[in-house]
Amino acid sequence: MTHSVLLAEDDRPIRTALERALTLEGYQVTAVADGIQALAAAHRERPDVILLDVMMPGIDGLQVCQVLRAEQDRTPILMLTARVETADRIAGLDAGADDYVVKPFEVEEVFARLRALLRRTTAGAAAEEGGAAAGSGGGDEDEAAEGPYDARVADSGVVEAADLRIDGPSRRAWRGERELELTRTEFELLELLARNAGIVLDHSTIYDRIWGYDFGPGSKNLAVYVGYLRRKVDVPGSRPLIHTVRGVGYVLRED
Repeated sequence: MTHSVLLAEDDRPIRTALERALTLEGYQVTAVADGIQALAAAHRERPDVILLDVMMPGIDGLQVCQVLRAEQDRTPILMLTARVETADRIAGLDAGADDYVVKPFEVEEVFARLRALLRRTTAGAAAEEGGAAAGSGGGDEDEAAEGPYDARVADSGVVEAADLRIDGPSRRAWRGERELELTRTEFELLELLARNAGIVLDHSTIYDRIWGYDFGPGSKNLAVYVGYLRRKVDVPGSRPLIHTVRGVGYVLRED
């Protein structure tokens, strides 16, 4: 299956090189040079995935991302950024991006991240279809599966852990009565932790389950996503749920 990519990059040499590399890799590529063209192409082409530079004249990549998410466009977005500070990366996640690559980058890394985003999109669509099919059938009552830390996963795809409730098919999550506004990656990370509540998941396992590949021990990618997820889940006044196990990984539990 040929996937379509919308590439928005104002630097002509980078845009040309990426367009050529993506085409040789088998993608159908639409390449544009600024944010206005990117929005027009996203509305017109409906690509499978968007590769979006942060720094562009006029409307920048963050604004493009914000507009698309405000329109309820769930197309996976991979940001290209020359900014290496954590706060800058968080700004991209806050705008609704699913992942990012820091310049300068190896094109094979871009390919790997695009493949991971597309796999997750395909898996998510299949899960939604499966949930709809299960809901339309007759049936047996849901059976609760209880994990080490009171995490219950119903046949409907709903996960409950502590005061978290996560609805997989609809990709919505709540803490108590408060609905959480999560990006695709944040949702999948929270769902993974909740399904394994009380179990420490190491970095490699999380990378493999969420991104489909391991960034290596020197990567700060996971720490950035966990930190941002905490800002949404563990708000002041609530009991922390997401904990770091130094040198190992992360666990969801109520201490």
